[in-house]
Amino acid sequence: MEITILGSGTGTPSLKRGACGLLIKIENENLLFDTGPGIVGKLLKIGITYHDLDCIFYTHFHTDHTLDLATFLFAAKYALSLRTRRLTVIGPEGLERFYAGLLNLYGDVIRPEAYEVILREIGEQELKRHAYKIRTMRMQHAPESLGYRVESNAKVVVYSGDTDVCENIVKLGQNADILILDCSFPDEMKVKGHLVPQEAAKIARACHCKKLVLSHLYPVCRQEAIARQAKKAFKGEVLVAYDLMTLAV
Repeated sequence: MEITILGSGTGTPSLKRGACGLLIKIENENLLFDTGPGIVGKLLKIGITYHDLDCIFYTHFHTDHTLDLATFLFAAKYALSLRTRRLTVIGPEGLERFYAGLLNLYGDVIRPEAYEVILREIGEQELKRHAYKIRTMRMQHAPESLGYRVESNAKVVVYSGDTDVCENIVKLGQNADILILDCSFPDEMKVKGHLVPQEAAKIARACHCKKLVLSHLYPVCRQEAIARQAKKAFKGEVLVAYDLMTLAV
């Protein structure tokens, strides 16, 4: 698996970090997790166009995780380069309502005509494909929030999306090779619904993961300080995400 953190920030504007998006490449499939503002453009920087995506997954429906779905749908109707292959969109309860709302708002300028969009609402469950399987569990953020565990060739990548401390992220992250966690603020600025570095580190320790990646960083976060706070509670490898960071497992 090749993992690219397209956006390591939040919905708060930052010159350093863009909003949320994560691409996982497994064999010939491109799986996109969340489409925060600017993500469609970020994909071009790693050679991926709107033609190349196989599936889009959503953790929840806050704007910093979803706004660029409309951008994607608009781009896919570009007359000189129409997307023609089917797209699967997977997300928590409310996905169909969210998608219908976009179509109602923007109308025909984003409505797919040359390709099919398959919507699949999921809860806590397991999805299987020939090259990988994905398990989801509820997170502690928005009511619908899901975290994702992706397994392929005995390797595991876990993406929490936004979450506070909860038992499910520890269960989902067990023995992960790469654990990508929300780390929105420094320890001294705890905000409900999000993690701070020492909380993320304690989760990583409880998961026995190999590598902890801290992402979803607000502008107040300073890379060195965030890493230092996390390393107090987790002795494994700690990485502070940045836009276009690429990892392989």
